[in-house]
Amino acid sequence: MRIRGYWGILASAGLLLSACAGAGRKVPPPSTDIDENVYRNHVRVLASDDFEGRKPGTPGEEKTVAYLVEQFRKLGLKPGNGESFLQQVPMVESLAGADASLSAAGRNGTLALVYGKDMVIWSKRSIPQAELRGSELVFAGYGIVAPEYAWNDYADIDVHGKTVVVLVNDPGYATKDPRVFRAGTMTYYGGWAYKIEEAARHGAAAVLLVHDSDAAGFGWSVVQSTWTGAQLGLSTADGDAGRAAIEGWIQKDAARALFTAAGLDFTATATAAARAGFKAVPMGLRIDVALHNSVRLFTSANVIAQLPGGSRRREYVVYTAHWDHLGRDPTRPGHNIFNGAIDNASGVAGLLTLAQSWVRTKPVADRSIVFLALTGAEAGLLGSDYYAENPVFPLRETTAVLNLDTLHFGGPTRDVTVFGVGNTDLEEYARAAALLQGREVTPEPTPERGLYFQSDNFSFAKAGVPALYAKGGLDDTARGPVWGRARLDDYMAHRYHQPSDQYTPDWDVRGAVEDLTLYYDVGNRVAHTRRFPRWYPNSEFRVSRDHRAAP
Repeated sequence: MRIRGYWGILASAGLLLSACAGAGRKVPPPSTDIDENVYRNHVRVLASDDFEGRKPGTPGEEKTVAYLVEQFRKLGLKPGNGESFLQQVPMVESLAGADASLSAAGRNGTLALVYGKDMVIWSKRSIPQAELRGSELVFAGYGIVAPEYAWNDYADIDVHGKTVVVLVNDPGYATKDPRVFRAGTMTYYGGWAYKIEEAARHGAAAVLLVHDSDAAGFGWSVVQSTWTGAQLGLSTADGDAGRAAIEGWIQKDAARALFTAAGLDFTATATAAARAGFKAVPMGLRIDVALHNSVRLFTSANVIAQLPGGSRRREYVVYTAHWDHLGRDPTRPGHNIFNGAIDNASGVAGLLTLAQSWVRTKPVADRSIVFLALTGAEAGLLGSDYYAENPVFPLRETTAVLNLDTLHFGGPTRDVTVFGVGNTDLEEYARAAALLQGREVTPEPTPERGLYFQSDNFSFAKAGVPALYAKGGLDDTARGPVWGRARLDDYMAHRYHQPSDQYTPDWDVRGAVEDLTLYYDVGNRVAHTRRFPRWYPNSEFRVSRDHRAAP
């Protein structure tokens, strides 16, 4: 018994000495590396059927917002909007009835377009019924007024009360002439949302966009899945009375038939519209349009979390990703949930994974880091537009926005694509981070699609905040750029805005992890430098922001 007691005392002493030695040792902090398993799990959850396609104003939104708030809380982040993680965004939902009709009458008779097949129309006005009778049809070319390009498609014509037909993209896309706009690279004026707004500014009663898969960057099936059913907008005091009464798309063959009915050659007239000096063409047709509108007001939410900084904590680096997608279509047979795994569960999962890496960063960055999950992007960047108009953190002190949208799916790449290249020196930050990974920065492979103008970074760029949108390119390290391009084209043709955009356990997420590492490095540099990122002098977003120059 004595011997056992002796060895027991020695063992206890040894444990005590070991504990003391351990207390004197520095325990390494948790790794800031992007956690692949965490990222993969967030994508799996957010893209699951349980979240019902994450459409604003549905139970899918409630589950999504609750999940995001829970994850931010678990990480120990602070609420971004006072005591709340939420910024309430007032929205209106308008649902056109299936009996929506559009017909055009002229000397050669009447041409009726079929809803869904030939055209998709809606009204963003908060009214129960929208109707036009005998509205004169005018072809307004590309529907652009751009003084800096000496271009005005509405010159010398009054379209008040009329219906304008406009082409998507801009004249540079059609001509590829470097003297016309930006040749094959879409400008802000090529976006469909701009064209709708411009038509309304000129008093048009209706605006019809001619769909072309190449010029728009997506097929007619995307129009059918995105613009049929309930349409969302920001709720306004006047019920959006300033918008055109009718907005919509017409399929290219249907547009061709309209031009033929008007005695016009569609190809020749569209070609003329891309030349300087083009004048809008009255088509000699009058249209009748009618639709019944169900209107619902509701409140959606941007989700905001922050990690306070150190010496420059009142300056902010903002990571953004939109959480919303298209919900579900109960009229569709079979699987009818638009899970949106790539678009954009991938981006929101990236936002949460980056938040984990930032929480583990010691010491804290000089500037505060903000994580902003946005609503309503699929309906026209509604959440980011609302935030830019009602910023929680002053835009003047927002140094940069780093946007995560449809992250790269697949293995690592040799290149990084920067969208909207040539606008901000954040591109140089991305280039430096890419070089450390053995990659090079390349311009977007499809500049004619204008993807920079279709993601939330655009809302902040319009407000003067330098915004970066970048992700892995097409040059797959194992299979090369031809394979990468074919894979992207296949996604756009068969999965983009379709129920088939789903997560599967065999996803290769190494490319996304690589891109998130790059975004962490870019944000880290911005968070520690004293200067603000800048717009390049020739950027179309360059505005004066009276920041104090760092000493």
